[in-house]
Amino acid sequence: MIHTHNFNGIKLDIQAAGIEVDTDMEERIKKLFSRLQRFYSHISHADVYIEDKKGKSTNAKSIKIRLGVPGPDVFAEDAGDNFMALLSSVEDKLRSQLGKK
Repeated sequence: MIHTHNFNGIKLDIQAAGIEVDTDMEERIKKLFSRLQRFYSHISHADVYIEDKKGKSTNAKSIKIRLGVPGPDVFAEDAGDNFMALLSSVEDKLRSQLGKK
């Protein structure tokens, strides 16, 4: 499943494998980008890849986000068992990388 949005000037592509992205998850992703935009305003596009490997016993869920920014793109990923915790972790990683720009 692929969702494409224009969110606050960011072309946001959300791709999901093995999971249905519900409205709550979509809103949490948008809030993540609202916070990142306050921190770094030059994000032009973002690719979000969410995967749930149901047959895997550990680290079955993963989130990968690539941000289109001036210069090299910024990328972060994490795997675990809770999507909301993964979103928070990936946001922290992105914020750290954006802070270096």
